[in-house]
Amino acid sequence: MTAADRSNPVVGTPYGAVRGRWERDVAVFRGIPYAAPPFGPRRFRPPVPPDRWDGVREAAVFGPTAPKPPYSEAFAQYLSDPDIPGDDCLNLNVWTPDPAPGARIPVLVWFHGGALTRGSSAVPVYDGHTFARDGVVFVSLNHRLGVEGYGLFPDAPANPGLRDQLAALQWVHESIAAFGGDPDRVTLGGQSAGAIGAGALVAAPQARGLVRRAVLQSGPPETTDRDKVRRMVRRMATRLKVPATAEAFAGVDRGHLLRAQADVGRRSSPVLGGPAFGVVVDGDLVPRDPLEALTGGAAPGVGLLTGWTRDEYRLWLVPGGLVERLDRLGAVALAGAMARCRCGSEVPRGYRALHPDAGTAELVGQMVTDHLLRAPLHRLADGRQDPSYVYEFAWPSNRPGMGACHALELGFVFDSGREPAARKLAGEGAPQELADAMHGAWVRFVTDGSPGWERWDPRHPVRVFGDGDPHTGHGPRDRELALWSAPAPEEPAPTPELRSVIRRLRRNGALRRT
Repeated sequence: MTAADRSNPVVGTPYGAVRGRWERDVAVFRGIPYAAPPFGPRRFRPPVPPDRWDGVREAAVFGPTAPKPPYSEAFAQYLSDPDIPGDDCLNLNVWTPDPAPGARIPVLVWFHGGALTRGSSAVPVYDGHTFARDGVVFVSLNHRLGVEGYGLFPDAPANPGLRDQLAALQWVHESIAAFGGDPDRVTLGGQSAGAIGAGALVAAPQARGLVRRAVLQSGPPETTDRDKVRRMVRRMATRLKVPATAEAFAGVDRGHLLRAQADVGRRSSPVLGGPAFGVVVDGDLVPRDPLEALTGGAAPGVGLLTGWTRDEYRLWLVPGGLVERLDRLGAVALAGAMARCRCGSEVPRGYRALHPDAGTAELVGQMVTDHLLRAPLHRLADGRQDPSYVYEFAWPSNRPGMGACHALELGFVFDSGREPAARKLAGEGAPQELADAMHGAWVRFVTDGSPGWERWDPRHPVRVFGDGDPHTGHGPRDRELALWSAPAPEEPAPTPELRSVIRRLRRNGALRRT
């Protein structure tokens, strides 16, 4: 290999050749289009292949990110979200230790988080260098977000953002061998909304054979009620003064659309609910609820690694000051959580008995986390015949009040704690040995199918990554999750008391998200 080749690795794809860069002994290719720009006549439509190009396309910098509103000031102090303008936002990036056909290196495809409204592959925490350094071809991607990717309209197919993710996964299957990857050893991984998308695709018949393993971090396989998404679209339409159709929304200026989405979305919250965007059952790509499909035998042969953080809820509550408001509201906040989780009073009573010293906000946060996240991930692991492995990230951030919050584990998964973007959430002095352990577990799972501890069985082994050496506990959340075993009604009764609770929460600001 000549010095010039070493500086500029060139790889062929089905649509043309791309030139990357060698960075710290890893070949990096950024901004490769896997589908055509989703605008103009393609807006709100399923993705189509990109146009072919002649010559060699430079792939040195990240491509455009999908249109998205910025984080509020309260959240931006903890989370980074670069915005790169441009229409060609359906692009991906590849980090590889050996860009040579025939290398047959295991592959990790990464779906970013961000509540399906924010995030991108350009977030510095998601640097794929460490995975490539340790023998994994790493692929990250952008897809449509918010109303562009997950709005529900009578005149357009559902789930275009999820269809983008499928198109990227198909691109990997067709193209990754040229970058040294093994298309038969692809692990699909994601965090939060990325995990929800990954779970939906693992269950999707159209993705059969594209995925060998999957990692779902802080996000279960789930779908959102179609009416909840429709309400989001209708409220945007009212604000924009246009019909709630894809044709009408396609004629709206992109900036106006994002501002309307941000305004309407302020009342959405993982803790207290509200209209929101999400993957929906569409009878096509998502023919049924993914959790039901996966526990019913879908995706045979696909191993799973799932995890959560101990204090997921703190990222949802601390930045906007909601912890203090919920603690002040006391029993009223617990009643609101009962409505959110559609449970009876025995559930918060049980949590109070198990955690007598916890504040109201902690009880509400753990209840909602268990209901929305841990319980379905338990159900997923219980219902699968193929190997499943479960972990909990329990190291508390050095940022005041954040604890082991949602997304904190990512700097450890990627071993990117040196990045300023990771320190925004973790603070200074995050332990390198914990990053070595966490990152190493993911690498082992992608490479060999086992992260290094016992697979899930009736004893419920959970690997705990916290202070000190990682250790395995058996059933550490079983007592809390047992409180949800009684069947809950499909909807809470619309009693005057419940309506009074919701009104009081709104008056006190608990239904607003900063």
